[in-house]
Amino acid sequence: MDLISLRDLDKKTIESIISSAEEIDNGRKVDLKGKILATLFFEPSTRTKLSFQTAALRNSMGYIDFNPEGSSLKKGESFIDTIKVVSGYADVIALRHAEEGTARLAADATDIPVVNGGDGGNQHPTQTLIDLFSIKKTKGRIGGLNVTLLGDLKHARAMRSLLYGLGMFGADVTLIAPEGLAMEEDYVEQVRKKFDIKITLKKEPDYNTDVLYVCRIQEERFIDPYEAKRVTEKFKVKKEDLKGAKEDLVILHPLPKINEIDTRIDEMGQAKYFEQAHYGVPVRQAVLEYVLR
Repeated sequence: MDLISLRDLDKKTIESIISSAEEIDNGRKVDLKGKILATLFFEPSTRTKLSFQTAALRNSMGYIDFNPEGSSLKKGESFIDTIKVVSGYADVIALRHAEEGTARLAADATDIPVVNGGDGGNQHPTQTLIDLFSIKKTKGRIGGLNVTLLGDLKHARAMRSLLYGLGMFGADVTLIAPEGLAMEEDYVEQVRKKFDIKITLKKEPDYNTDVLYVCRIQEERFIDPYEAKRVTEKFKVKKEDLKGAKEDLVILHPLPKINEIDTRIDEMGQAKYFEQAHYGVPVRQAVLEYVLR
């Protein structure tokens, strides 16, 4: 069983994975002794890669780590040949790549499960599962909440998958992005129609919400560096901005965060992004159990 896109899962399956992650977080042991995970990361990663490896170890699995810079790719070996070779050494592959569609390509090239750890600006399904788990864990539910996604929504792959997941669970969503960095209108309308949810579009920061999910403004996308700094400062979440926010507001972020959240917020009870990162282990334990069983 592969996990390439959140669209590969129906609501019942997602609920089952979240429930399994909850049980694991509460102490249930997963025994996949003898199984091996291969982590093939063609892009830099801290949380995704390490949490997959930690998840494997806590599931009593082994793992092998692939280093593109020290591999036969440097000799001209193709991506597909690499996947086919590694498939003989492992029982499941966790893959990250800069190019969209590579996870699906890898899945078609092998009979062992492939889990997408992020393919370009396309999909990052396990991050969305972590996000949904974090919302459920901190708020007790997902449906009926007001969830705000704030930042560069055009280039953030986690936000695309998350909007789809929130729609599946019936949350109201507010999308706030600077001019030119909004999520594609066609995609937003597609999610709105499919799940019949309320989606509000804004261009100015607004913190009146149940869950505030922040992603960075990608300054490298701007032609004018001064405009980039102006927009980044405008969309930075500052401690004083939250004075009128709900006391039980939950602030999430996929990390790494650079300068889009005031560091003083880290110490506030509403900041849950470090817990969110830690939830990556039980969620990915549950994902590995799901794809292997």
